[in-house]
Amino acid sequence: MRIVIAEDQVLLRDGMARLLESAGHRVVAQVGDGPSLVAEADRHRPGMVLADIRMPPSYTDEGVRAVRLLRRRRPELAVMMLSQVVELSLVEEVRRRSLRRFGYLLKDRVLDTAAFLEQLETVAAGGTVIDQSAVDRYLGRGDGRRARLTAREREVLRLVAAGRSNAGIASVLVISRRTVDAHLRSIFAKLGIEADADDNQRVLAALDWLSG
Repeated sequence: MRIVIAEDQVLLRDGMARLLESAGHRVVAQVGDGPSLVAEADRHRPGMVLADIRMPPSYTDEGVRAVRLLRRRRPELAVMMLSQVVELSLVEEVRRRSLRRFGYLLKDRVLDTAAFLEQLETVAAGGTVIDQSAVDRYLGRGDGRRARLTAREREVLRLVAAGRSNAGIASVLVISRRTVDAHLRSIFAKLGIEADADDNQRVLAALDWLSG
């Protein structure tokens, strides 16, 4: 996958580039501000951009504004936003607009490179990934359907929202993949999400839960 990285911290940017290249991706450009991100993404037309939310010159929402512009031009562009703090407004935008091919992670919580690469693949495949710290803000909130979920089903759905695969969920919760499948079937039923080969049930369930 061709990727453009937008990150003003040079060492972090270089480290991400090395990780992505070692995983078989091609980093076609590395930049440190919003305008450069737009210019390089227009020039190289990558499959994904990794962008810091806060970059020079104001360190507010330069990355978000650049990504919004790029997605208006290319709705199919996969995006992974990175931040040092929880930006609830961004989570709300994901929920409100049901964004696909979109991820949002906290930099200091990316502790497992294999999981990070898996999350990128989830986003590239059309999924939605939200950092667990942001997801935790929504735990315990919800309407009657979400209130029917058991504690373990909430744990499973929390990991779904964070972009983990069935195998990854099984590993984290120390249960079998068959048990994860059973939990997901129960979650889909309780949230009223019908099985459909054309729908990403995992994303629909996660977004439904986050909308509480």
